Amino acid sequence: MSTEHRETMPSFSELGIAPAILKAIQEAGYETPSPIQAQSIPPLLEGRDLLGQAQTGTGKTAAFSLPLLSRLDGKQQAPQLLVLTPTRELAIQVAEAIQGYGRHIKNFHVLPIYGGQSMGLQLRALQRNPQVIVGTPGRILDHIRRGKLQLDALRSLVLDEADEMLRMGFIDDVETILQETPQERQVALFSATMPKPIHRVAQRYLQNPVEVHIKAKTSTVDTINQRYWQVTGLHKLDALTRILEVEDFDGMIIFVRTKNATVDLAEKLEARGYAAAAINGDMNQALREKTIEKMKAGQIDILVATDVAARGLDIERMSHVVNYDIPYDTESYVHRIGRTGRAGRKGEAILFVAPREKRMLGAIERATKQTIARMQLPSSEDIADRRVMAFKQLLTETIESQDLGFFETLIAQYQEEHNADPLELAGALAFLVQKQRPLNPVSHTSERKAPRDKADNGERPRRGDKPAREPRERTRHQTEAGMITYRVEVGSEHKVEPKHLVGAIANEAGLDSQFIGRISIMDDHSFIDLPEGMPKDIFQHLRKIWVNQHQLQISLAENDGEKRPASPGSRKMPRKNGPRKAAKGGKAPQGRQKRR
Repeated sequence: MSTEHRETMPSFSELGIAPAILKAIQEAGYETPSPIQAQSIPPLLEGRDLLGQAQTGTGKTAAFSLPLLSRLDGKQQAPQLLVLTPTRELAIQVAEAIQGYGRHIKNFHVLPIYGGQSMGLQLRALQRNPQVIVGTPGRILDHIRRGKLQLDALRSLVLDEADEMLRMGFIDDVETILQETPQERQVALFSATMPKPIHRVAQRYLQNPVEVHIKAKTSTVDTINQRYWQVTGLHKLDALTRILEVEDFDGMIIFVRTKNATVDLAEKLEARGYAAAAINGDMNQALREKTIEKMKAGQIDILVATDVAARGLDIERMSHVVNYDIPYDTESYVHRIGRTGRAGRKGEAILFVAPREKRMLGAIERATKQTIARMQLPSSEDIADRRVMAFKQLLTETIESQDLGFFETLIAQYQEEHNADPLELAGALAFLVQKQRPLNPVSHTSERKAPRDKADNGERPRRGDKPAREPRERTRHQTEAGMITYRVEVGSEHKVEPKHLVGAIANEAGLDSQFIGRISIMDDHSFIDLPEGMPKDIFQHLRKIWVNQHQLQISLAENDGEKRPASPGSRKMPRKNGPRKAAKGGKAPQGRQKRR
């Protein structure tokens, strides 16, 4: 029996998946199954054997996990499902996915078994009688021969990426394992290709299998420039924000995997000043059409969408597509980036790739027969240059298009009343305009490496859903030469970044940012290097300054072995002027010298 790809996909709830499994899928916000999932789940739920031919990254893990988990006997504490994979990395990935899908099954355990891990650790874990075992053929066979892995109660066996196991020389081990399983067990074999040895295994061990063939689209538009960014260091949201700063985009669509993610990301982009809106399967047709019309009219610049919601979407001004979450299959990728570069227009496609998703990147390149270039994130200097250019352009357009007579009179009055320097006055106005988007780059700061965000990276939950580790302190702050290290009582938990500290101190202390040294952001506090000789009045003033709704409460850092003065004020600090007016409650010190 052979099935072909259908354009209309049923929902997960229509496939007959067990309620506990369906609940996990719905909580994750997944909308509709991929082609291989829609075609594989029904026959596997019926207990049929299955022979699936599909490329890496088509969603095979869920295709066999969801129905076979639905068929587990919750009362039987013994291995009932065995999944064989060619590599330890894939074994771990599949085990984590299955753990997530089965998290609402009572007393449910998944055990990954692979070479290189402690044999004693695996033996102890086997004593817990996990219902699902995922492993590489060599180590699985080792446990069987030792008599430590009993497969008498096995109900289903999956051979994942069988052609890769053949290439790596595991096919004999696979056949030996198959011979150790009960005669009545169900077998699902998935392979990207069907060489003769794999076809022979299928004929020998599968009984009247359902055959599923997924033909992925392989063409992409030549007018689309494709790039990818390897997710590392920064949060994906921080990386996206940098890209938005420097890319010349008219309209943009950002693809995520789940309905929940569309709303979450759209809200975060709106908070950063971008005209963004979510579009997903939960929206009624009227609201969806209204959102699309706003996009066409220029009232919205960014749409955050799922694959389902973006089907048939054709907006002329869509210049960029960002795959914030990597798609499950190559066909979805081609569909996504096809939202730009239409009718001969140029388009840009950017793909975020987590380290463990590099296999999917390779699958996309093979399927599209194109190499996707790796991109570097724009630096803080690049962002600053871009802001300066935009600010100058805004000035030019304002001078040419607006009647400024009233404001020129107002500024002239202020200048006469306060004997103000015109250049300083213009600088103050520019600062007020760009206060939330500083034009000068943050210099002499160490960028803080963001902790890994599993949802942003597209990673599935770790097995057991273990709580996160307690935060660890960073390496000891190293004071720069000629500087004094101060401690401020704001840190990462207050969402403070180096640029916030530089902006506050440069403004309040009247200090050029180039004289601000190394910054180390900790969990609930930070260290910052400032020039020696801070005047006492400035020191007291900075204690009262607020950053992200928390007072700095600046103090000399505890002595870590380097010579430091006991109090500020020993030498003259390189200031260009006095402190500004305090932000959010701090009082400016008396006796400020007027700048000439």
